[in-house]
Amino acid sequence: MPRAEREAQILVVAEQVFAERGYQATTMEDVAERVGVTKPLIYEYFGSKEGLLSACIVSARGQLRDATERSWAAVGDDAELIDIFRAGVRAFFDFIDQHRNAFLLIQQEGVMAAQTSPLIESIREQQSAATAATLGAAPGLSSVPPEVLEGYAEVIVGACERIAVWRGRRPDVTAADATELVVATVWSGLASQLTTS
Repeated sequence: MPRAEREAQILVVAEQVFAERGYQATTMEDVAERVGVTKPLIYEYFGSKEGLLSACIVSARGQLRDATERSWAAVGDDAELIDIFRAGVRAFFDFIDQHRNAFLLIQQEGVMAAQTSPLIESIREQQSAATAATLGAAPGLSSVPPEVLEGYAEVIVGACERIAVWRGRRPDVTAADATELVVATVWSGLASQLTTS
């Protein structure tokens, strides 16, 4: 198997094992056994258990960004701002559902390794920057100062993250429910920035 494919396979399995056992209880041997490779191979690719966790977070960051951008593109260029907003929020919750255990692990053990804390924050920064850029390009918001749009983006990302944590305790709340909760809470403030010109 080519190295890139093997690395991707290891990351999928590692995310599952970290989520099931927790960071501290997971060993490189656990991951190697489940993947069907040797432990030295995982060390060769990732260097350490912390390096493996970091690679999982970096991979998730890219996947989340891609999912969000696809959701915005899917609504089309002539979509209403609320539809763009809703699509981005829903993409986040759908992504979290696909990586639910790993997300909860990161939330519970966010201080587990000094190297991973900046990586977790980089996911927030990435989503905030992409959201602010998308809002800035939306009709009716082009005259809003960038710092105001950045502030709204931070509110949106923060609201999504907290609702995702809450959903971890409330499995009856669907991604659609969570999306509508965030949209209903934040939309009136964002809509107040719209101009009709």
